[in-house]
Amino acid sequence: MADYKYMLTERKGNVGIVTFNRPEAMNALNEEVEIEVTDALMAFDADDSIGCMILAGGDKAFCAGADLKWIASKEFPEAFRTDMAAYMDQVAELRKPVIAAVRGYAFGGGTEISLMCDMILADTTAKFGLTEVTLGVIPGGGGTQRMSHRIGKYKAMRYILTGEWIDAVEAERIGLITQVVEDGKLMDEAMALATKIANNPRLSVLAGKEVVNQQAEMPLTEGRKVERRLFHALFGTPDFKEGTAAFAEKRKPNYTKY
Repeated sequence: MADYKYMLTERKGNVGIVTFNRPEAMNALNEEVEIEVTDALMAFDADDSIGCMILAGGDKAFCAGADLKWIASKEFPEAFRTDMAAYMDQVAELRKPVIAAVRGYAFGGGTEISLMCDMILADTTAKFGLTEVTLGVIPGGGGTQRMSHRIGKYKAMRYILTGEWIDAVEAERIGLITQVVEDGKLMDEAMALATKIANNPRLSVLAGKEVVNQQAEMPLTEGRKVERRLFHALFGTPDFKEGTAAFAEKRKPNYTKY
């Protein structure tokens, strides 16, 4: 892994962990942070020894959004020319699953990058919100689209147009996040979930993520066709043969490590 200024990375077995490390700014995003968090996750995605990833933050803030000192001076020509905020789109395109482990503030870009992940675990200190409207702008990292997909148009309208905060309990109730976990147990729960995923056959995990994500991008009929083709294709993998044989023989499967 590369040396990062604002990210910490570590491996625990077949799980890769990327942690925001800009505590003096509550892990706020600037151009360098956006590049580093994306590159760190992409590096684990390309690592054959890693089966799942966790994106974490600090105790006070997961990621408090964009650094206002960075964006306040921006003008339309520069933002448009550089396609500002587009680099992190690659997080949503990673093939391996990513779990966001959220503690503390996750506002603006912090909510947006968590929504790019495949699952979100949060403890009761977590606060989500697309607060950009209160600054005279709107989310630019896919927040309006992903929140609308996740919780529906009418709830999304409320939070996007008011900038209201959403605590972890409410976020779970409306389907914005996967699960609220007990304070002090966030990383333990995230690691347990990531390890369970990473220990499953790699190709079936990749295929499962791909078809679930397709559901949000295409009509049901087309999504079902993609699902069925990948379902058929997995019949030809050694892991499928091993998994079914182990089940029949009542033993633990010995899956191929891709």
